[in-house]
Amino acid sequence: MSSLFMVATPIGNLEDITLRALRILKEVDVVACEDTRHTRKLLTHFEITARLIATHAKNEEQSAKGIIMLLEEGKDVAYVSDAGTPGISDPGTRLVRMVRDAGFSVVPVPGASAFSALCSVSGYTGGSILFDGFLSPKGGKRRTRLQQLLDRGEAFVLYESPFRIVKLLDDMAGLAPGRTVLVGRELTKMYEELVEGTSEEVFADFSQRQSIKGEFVLLVSPEKRVRMKKSAADEGAPDW
Repeated sequence: MSSLFMVATPIGNLEDITLRALRILKEVDVVACEDTRHTRKLLTHFEITARLIATHAKNEEQSAKGIIMLLEEGKDVAYVSDAGTPGISDPGTRLVRMVRDAGFSVVPVPGASAFSALCSVSGYTGGSILFDGFLSPKGGKRRTRLQQLLDRGEAFVLYESPFRIVKLLDDMAGLAPGRTVLVGRELTKMYEELVEGTSEEVFADFSQRQSIKGEFVLLVSPEKRVRMKKSAADEGAPDW
């Protein structure tokens, strides 16, 4: 029986793609992807030629119907998001549900994830970590959800864009100024950076930067620490 393969792709460093992912992308009949232009560049880098179809947040349900038809024809299909693991704050969840409901197998092909990458270097030993992805861009809803997460008393991980990171850190500093935050920026890329401190300290750092670039992932710990630590993959990296 044909299958849908959910294939994780690098979040920045192309060397992070797995051998299995490369094999699957070469073998399947069709690669469905969040952005055909982005995925074409990735496949071209690895000298993979494949038929691409767009499956993104706005057309996921309709595209899933077409993918099911391909599976019914006996074709294998891979799905990739722009970066990282599909379905983790990326499109793919509705596709998976519809394909499984249609009776076809869905096969995970694991790999890079900003969530697991940050957790692996956090040194957090407190047990469970809650993943909540992107919060609402609306200030009121964002602060309400932040307060709910803080009230749980658990560590949690959030994603954020460079356009809203300062607002998120400002909210964190206001709601829990002493809570420890580890911020990962541009993980696996040339200007990878880790900044750790209280939410108040981290907000002060980023709010003073003239320009902020890159994608962000944050781990908020229930523990309290008093020193802020910074590191970068490249010591000469600018403070973007």
